[in-house]
Amino acid sequence: MFTESNAYFTVPHQFNVYLESWPESKGIPTEADLRSMQSVGLKLLSEVKELEASCLLQLRGLDNDAKAVVDFLKLQSRKVDLVLHHVLEKEVQTGDKFQGSHFGGSGISLTSETALNVGDYFKTSIYISSELVAILCLCQVTQCQRIENESQTATYNISLEFSQILDADVEQLVKASLNVQQKMLKMRKQSRQQSVE
Repeated sequence: MFTESNAYFTVPHQFNVYLESWPESKGIPTEADLRSMQSVGLKLLSEVKELEASCLLQLRGLDNDAKAVVDFLKLQSRKVDLVLHHVLEKEVQTGDKFQGSHFGGSGISLTSETALNVGDYFKTSIYISSELVAILCLCQVTQCQRIENESQTATYNISLEFSQILDADVEQLVKASLNVQQKMLKMRKQSRQQSVE
């Protein structure tokens, strides 16, 4: 479980989340347990991402002539990631589907028409298509607030904190959140420039 000292910031972003109730009596799974729960596609995507990160780190040390090779390999890697992510999204998912609203390296937030109990654990599958992130982790509900709106249907804003997640997956989420934040800043800058013109 994460503490305040190692909490990461979150960014607003739409993504899909699948929650499957995890009985507290089962305890927190180990990293090995978590890996064994991953589907074949998820394991494959994780492996590809880890290999890619390692290779690109080594290639960065090469001189400027290698930049074209690095760019080409990044493109090839993105194509593989796109195909794997597409295959993963087509897999039959377990649990209930929710719409994610925020994510970061410490946890996620989602909206729901049903309240979830603070303290409950969920086996959680997170799919952030725009950033090609697909992970499996264990989360605990830390907050459930009713959102006041004009419609008669109740809506809840629910925060979940990671209780067990692979280090490589935290790294993916942190990189993706930085990327989303960078895109948001770029859009803000463009809109400011357009309003000045």
